Formats: sequence, structure tokens, C-alpha cells
Amino acid sequence: MDYLNHFEQLVKKQLERVEAMKQQEDFVDYSKLDKIVIGTVGGDGIGPAITAQAERILAYLLADDIKAGKVELRTIEDLTIEKRAEVGQAIPDSVLVELKKCDVILKGPTTTPRKGDPWPNIESANVAMRKELDLFANVRPVNVPEKGLDWTFFRENTEGAYVLGSEGVNITEDLAFDFKVITSQGAERIIRAAFEFAKKNDKKRVTCVTKANVIKTTDGKFLDVFKKVAEEYPGIEADDWYIDIMTAKLVDEKRRKDFQVMVLPNLYGDILTDEAAEFQGGVGTAGSANLGKRYAMFEAIHGSAPRMVDEGRDIYADPSSIIRAGAMLLNHIGYTKEADKLFKALDICGQTEKKIQLTGRDTGATSAEYADYIMETIEKL
Repeated sequence: MDYLNHFEQLVKKQLERVEAMKQQEDFVDYSKLDKIVIGTVGGDGIGPAITAQAERILAYLLADDIKAGKVELRTIEDLTIEKRAEVGQAIPDSVLVELKKCDVILKGPTTTPRKGDPWPNIESANVAMRKELDLFANVRPVNVPEKGLDWTFFRENTEGAYVLGSEGVNITEDLAFDFKVITSQGAERIIRAAFEFAKKNDKKRVTCVTKANVIKTTDGKFLDVFKKVAEEYPGIEADDWYIDIMTAKLVDEKRRKDFQVMVLPNLYGDILTDEAAEFQGGVGTAGSANLGKRYAMFEAIHGSAPRMVDEGRDIYADPSSIIRAGAMLLNHIGYTKEADKLFKALDICGQTEKKIQLTGRDTGATSAEYADYIMETIEKL
């Protein structure tokens, strides 16, 4: 391999991406759309089973506006590992065309092949979707009222340590290189999104998490941009922590309640949000938003659990994560009352009341029964 030429081509592509970001328009105003199209994508493994339940709940909450033609729920097929393997693409072209016809997307989990799997080594559908739709902000809320925790994480999606994850090189059998990318534009838009969220939701503190004392150039740039943007929001406290100590502070009962909004490059966000989700009951209960200026995608953050399908247990899979993602979707497109009801119902059904239990087996409720429980709870609110 011509290593210098390889690096030159990577730099060229990233410079082109910078120029594209400079030309971007502002976020979509959903209130000005004649109709909001919500695409639902089941994915694979347990994805279709749990996404169907989230879709039922969205249809229930949006029934009047669906009937009036203000909202459309549109099912998108073929984002399965079988189809992706058949065409050799992370997202089949036909699926991508349909995704781009939607305004927002609710997506079930998709399988990413690992070494030893029977599938070809194709890119993660999540990573590909974030790139294709420029979904730069991964937003994950963690709310546990009884522990006093109300966190919202803004994880950068399109650069950092992951953007060139498949472009690393083995110089020799003893020496390997990977690449990390941070741009001023990429950092600014995710950081500004975090501060705007804090401003609109009456949050008083935004925390930047890096390792800028060691990763001085890229993490240093992210932190410098954070400090510059923070000056535009004088009513919000801005501070920064290093990722290693931040993982400790999330389990520090004396300090963790103080944090509200956190903004992080991709890798650190991946680590910290999975840790944070454990306080809420694990990644199976957490939803995730992936926001861009034109498109937005909401998803469960757990895997596709193919073993549950193989064992005939997919109907018992916990739909909480994808339903919570649906609540985030509702909030994003302006249906805040419906979103609040769904969030409250999820907390009642999963943490407070717990009238029926999900065990992942026939010893507990099916995902459909749990969705019914949630809708019955919403009726009482």
C-alpha cells in the first residue's frame, strides 16, 4: 500500500466534508410541514417484533392527525442482514431512497457482522445511516427520578475515533495506525445543539468531556470550540471533565446529581452513555436520537439478539428501548404532550408500578402485552 497516498486521500475527503458542512442550512421546522412522514424500520433479529409495538403506540397517540393527513406512518422493508448481505451494502440503495422520503425515522436494531459470523464484513447500518443522512448528534437521555438523575448526553456521531474506523492501516505486522478526526464545524454544531437544548429545557449546566490533556490536537480542538460557544450562553454554567474521571463521577452519589447536559466526541460518548443507561435499567430500556439538520432517526440502543429469534422468544423481547425512542421522536417533531404522556407511562410501567413483568421468556409478558399495558396507563394519565 502507498501509505502517504492513502492518507492524502483521507485528508482530501475530510476537507470536502468540511466544505459541505459550511453550506448546510438550519434545522427543519416541522411545524411548517404540510405532512410529517415517519418511517418505521424493523431491522432484523428482535427488531421487527419490538418496532411493531412502538409503531402501534405511535399510531394510538397520533390517531387524530394521521386521520387528518397531517402525519403518515410509513413502513420501510429490507434493512435486514439477509438483504444487506445479498446486495453487499450496509444500506441497500432501494432502502436509502425510501429513507430519504421520510422526515423522521424510527429504527429497530440491525445486525453488524463480527468475525466468525456467516455474513460478509459489511459496515454497520447505523454508521452508514448516520453518514448518509448526516445525523451528527446522538442524543441519549437518562432519567431516574428516585436517584435524582436527569442526564442528557450529546454524543458527536460523524467524526472522532469512529469516522475512519475502517480506514486504518497495518504498516507492518508489528505496527498499526488508526485515525481520529475533529473539525471546527463538526464540533461547533454538536456543542451548539447541546447548549440550545439546555436553553430550551431550562438546564443550567453543560459539561464537555474529552481527554484533551493527552489527545491534545483533536480533543483540544473540541474543547476550544466548546469554550468559544459557551461564551454565547452566559446563563448556563459550562465546565469540562476528562473521560476517565467522568466515568467515576457518574457512580459518585455525592456528585452525579449535579450533571445535566453532557457533550462528547464519539468514542467517549459511546462509553459513557452505556454506563449511564445502567442506572435506568440497562441498555434495553434506553432510547436514542440521531439528529441532523434535514433528517432525524430514533432507535433502540441494544443489539438485535438473534438468539432470541432462533429460540422463538422474540415475542417476549422488551420493547421499552424502541418505545422510549418513539417518545423522543414525538418530542422532536413537536408532539410534546403526547411525548410526556409516553415517558410517564414508561416510568410507571417499568420502574414504579410494574404490574406486569418482562423476562424475555414465556415466564413473563409478551412485548405486545407490555405495549397494551403502556397504552392503558396513558389512558389514565
